[in-house]
Amino acid sequence: MTMLLLAAIVFVATHLLISGTGLRSVLVRTLGDGGYLVAFSTISVAALIWLAFSYNLAQSGSADPIWWQTGRGLHDSGVLIVALAFFVGVQGLLAVNPTSVAQGKAAENPAVVHGVLRITRHPFLWGVALWSAFHLAANGDEASVIFFSAFLVLALLGTWSIDVKRRQALGPAWQDFAARTSVVPFAAVLRGKTELRLSESFGWRFWVAMALFVVVLFAHLWLFGVSPFPGGWRPY
Repeated sequence: MTMLLLAAIVFVATHLLISGTGLRSVLVRTLGDGGYLVAFSTISVAALIWLAFSYNLAQSGSADPIWWQTGRGLHDSGVLIVALAFFVGVQGLLAVNPTSVAQGKAAENPAVVHGVLRITRHPFLWGVALWSAFHLAANGDEASVIFFSAFLVLALLGTWSIDVKRRQALGPAWQDFAARTSVVPFAAVLRGKTELRLSESFGWRFWVAMALFVVVLFAHLWLFGVSPFPGGWRPY
């Protein structure tokens, strides 16, 4: 369990303490933009693999105490919750978004506030937050608490970290974009800063998101040994 905890700390710290601080500027000056992206991506993937390996190892061992147990109702709601996470997260990953890597200049285009960006300017991170929060609640063993908490903490703090970097880098263009969007889902809509146009969120990105969701849904039992369907139904 110690290795899992260390892997989780390194995974979160890699993003928040390298990408989210002045250290990033130092590395960019030293390595260049391309070199930094390659180095950071390599470190991030390595940290993720280490985290996943440590989680599987911790779960397979005998020292994985149960912290809490939840009822069938929460488990049976998982399909809907994770579908929503894919709806927001995958579309956010595919959309042009000033909060995404190497897309900061998109903030200069007023038309960029479109689709799921009307819901939140961090759709991918909120998708990760939904996914991890559900799995954290549904799996009360110690290994799962550490594993899914790492993703939840990174997703929530990542919204703040990205906003700080973009505000410093983009200036007025970011201020205008931020004024018409929100971190918290639907907050900009409720404040009247943008309109909720759900029809914009049901284009080709929606179908890609749902296709990926269906693939993961039916592969979940094979990949992880647990049926995600209500009542534990097993499709094969």
